[in-house]
Amino acid sequence: MNSILRKTAYQLHLWLGLTSGLIVVIMAVTGCILAFEKELKHAIHPEKYFVKTIKKEKLPFSDLKLKAEQALPDSLKVNRVEISSDPSRSYAFRSLKMNEEALTYWGTYLHYYRVYVDPYTGKVLEVENAKNDFFEIVMDLHRRLLLGEKIGKTITGYSTLILAIMLVSGLVIWYPRKMNKKALKSMFLIKASAKWKRINYDMHNVLGFYAVIPLLLITFSALIWNFEGFDKWVKQTLNGKAKTEQKAKSTVPAEKLSDAKNILDIVGNRVEKSLTDKESALITFPKKEEGTYYAEVTYGNKQYQNEQFNFDQYSGKVLKHQLYNDKNIGYGSALRARNYDLHMGSIFGMTGRILYLFAGMIAASLPITGFIIYLNRKKKKAKKKKVKV
Repeated sequence: MNSILRKTAYQLHLWLGLTSGLIVVIMAVTGCILAFEKELKHAIHPEKYFVKTIKKEKLPFSDLKLKAEQALPDSLKVNRVEISSDPSRSYAFRSLKMNEEALTYWGTYLHYYRVYVDPYTGKVLEVENAKNDFFEIVMDLHRRLLLGEKIGKTITGYSTLILAIMLVSGLVIWYPRKMNKKALKSMFLIKASAKWKRINYDMHNVLGFYAVIPLLLITFSALIWNFEGFDKWVKQTLNGKAKTEQKAKSTVPAEKLSDAKNILDIVGNRVEKSLTDKESALITFPKKEEGTYYAEVTYGNKQYQNEQFNFDQYSGKVLKHQLYNDKNIGYGSALRARNYDLHMGSIFGMTGRILYLFAGMIAASLPITGFIIYLNRKKKKAKKKKVKV
């Protein structure tokens, strides 16, 4: 391999690693905690996620929404609800308002509540101030370092870009100068019988190689979230001549209608019917006059495998219905829809999630083992200088 390329890759790897190492550790550790967030939450707090008695019929959707809003402080309104096809699950209503100009986590969320309601009795199981939720704090630490959308997201975004460069440069360094049997063995195996310095070096070198593909997929999906320009470029490039998606809009009536309760029940019933043989649904309530009730019904554990509905907020009529495997969807839009699953590993099923968890653990160790290698080499150079003197 070209020695100039190798030296350049080494310098990039070293100095970028020293610059962003701590942030990479934080993002990797928090990512590992969030890998099985849903399963952990259900195991720790079953009392709010599951109902005690399952009945034949659920209460009207509008009544459940009203119960949730009555439980909220300061007359707040809910703006989203999560429904499960599991009859033992509660409905999770959410009321959220953010300030993207804020400089801290606590300022970012003006209010953030979740209300868990028994769909059979209308009983409020819990009103949760989600700002204080452990997993929510971990999520913000992962995304923004608790430093708000402007500063925190910028830091994590560029740190992700640096990590991508380090992974590629690490591959260049990993490839040996001369290929032989001994070099081949050291590329893929950790020499357990060696001294701790060598074991540390092998852990950085070998484990880094094994984790490089899932970590590159994680960083790619994170870059799409963090850089709007990159997101648009990928989507437009891959979409090619595919038709641009048109947003559905409600038709604002000339006179005010007072049938909102009935319309909400129409939307709820339609989504409930769509949940048959599927996993879960999210319904987002309209924010503006031309806004729609947007529902996303997920087939299983892969978020992108879903069907989407837009309902007119004044009539309950379906304005748009789209399946995830619609042939008219461009490749760029399809990739964007799969971005969450690509980032979490769920695109490859449970095996992918477990693989990503181990890759995240390795990612958390790489800056530490790399820094130890740097210190050892620095000490070695200092000793050589003393010997020369």
